[in-house]
Amino acid sequence: MTQNSRTPRSVYSRPVWPDRAMLWRWHFFAGLFCLPFVIMLCVTGSLYLFKPQIETWLDRHIDHAVTQGSPQTVSAQRDAALAAVPGGHFLALEMPFRKTQATRVLVAHGADVARVYIDPVTLRVLAQRDEQTRFERLVFRLHGQLLIGNWGSVIMEMVASWTLVLIVTGLLLWWPRKAGAGGTILPRLSAKNRLFWRDLHAVGGMWISLVLVLFLVSGLPWSFVWGSAFAAVESRIGRLVAVQDWEIGAVPIAATLSGHATMPGMSDAEMAGMAMDAAPQPMSPQGGLDAVYETARQLAFPAPTLITPPASAKDVWHIRSDAQNRPKRVEASVTAQGEVTHVTRFADKRLSDRLIGYGVAFHEGHLFGVLNLLLNLIVALLLTLASVAALMLWLRRRRPGHLDAPQNSPRPIGWGALAVMGVMGILLPELGASLLLLALAGRFLGGRFSALR
Repeated sequence: MTQNSRTPRSVYSRPVWPDRAMLWRWHFFAGLFCLPFVIMLCVTGSLYLFKPQIETWLDRHIDHAVTQGSPQTVSAQRDAALAAVPGGHFLALEMPFRKTQATRVLVAHGADVARVYIDPVTLRVLAQRDEQTRFERLVFRLHGQLLIGNWGSVIMEMVASWTLVLIVTGLLLWWPRKAGAGGTILPRLSAKNRLFWRDLHAVGGMWISLVLVLFLVSGLPWSFVWGSAFAAVESRIGRLVAVQDWEIGAVPIAATLSGHATMPGMSDAEMAGMAMDAAPQPMSPQGGLDAVYETARQLAFPAPTLITPPASAKDVWHIRSDAQNRPKRVEASVTAQGEVTHVTRFADKRLSDRLIGYGVAFHEGHLFGVLNLLLNLIVALLLTLASVAALMLWLRRRRPGHLDAPQNSPRPIGWGALAVMGVMGILLPELGASLLLLALAGRFLGGRFSALR
């Protein structure tokens, strides 16, 4: 009688961690949300790895049209570009890295920027492109903003947050429960049907999980919510450098090119006004752009190198490297006579800015040369295969007209998991907000939500 009257301990105690059924369910729904975006990120990220090569190939017919001969002054080339864009003002000049190359002059008009290609010998306009619709800019904006600005950045930040959940739950499900390398650290490629797709998904995902976490974390400074919060904290404690090496959310292209990409949340109209206010005052033909250009040629910063004019007659010109390998970037302040007054190198930045710079360079595949590029390409390929394998596993199991999600576990989530989710929700605000919404849905929808299958 006494034995029968005992209440099981599980009634009073909450488990520390969720059971396998709950992990399956969380992994499934996180994957269902993230999968289309992850495949898109793999494709666009792989394209962006070859940004310099693709840009050179797309502009090849323009550079081939350059006339052979002695080039005219750079200021004359700038004036020719300004004449091609009525109402525009000089924003920047991109230094050519080959002798037989058209001069790229960036001209701002309103909130837009035109890239004007000038024949340096004849001053003929060879082409004119909207900077925001160039191929690499479209890929960049699709990758981080879905081409819809800050709302797209918010969506992609949520995708990154839930991809971290996907990785954690996936590793817990993968964790070996028996000896043997097959299906654990090596995929059984000779297996058939479900076992083949399972190994391709689980083993492939395991191998790339660490690098994928680095990708996701290094991409957060670009996002609108997390990046803006980080910039606000850095500004408050006085550690943020004047010019960042990355864009926070959807920054107008004029701000990026002029070196003012540290203003998240400013509207295009405001940035357009800023760009107009920043129009350079007239300089003497021999003492302005021409002298600065000669200094830039002697400095030979890593390409691509941009020359940007002063905001006023009392200000200075700027020469800066926009190399994708951030540690190689350098910026110089130069007078209208071509005298260098100050040089800022990557090593001069604060530790937090250097860490983000390393992360961005790694993310873009340029931190340690060809090996970095190959690593990123392999990770993108394996992640695509793992995503396709997950899709195949689901489609093979799913009944027509049914979602066929894993059954909900009757056990509580576990206080350890709740603590981890709380910390992640604070560090990743969008994850925290979505978890709160899910909790409210479970509270008010009750069994209909938990029984979703």
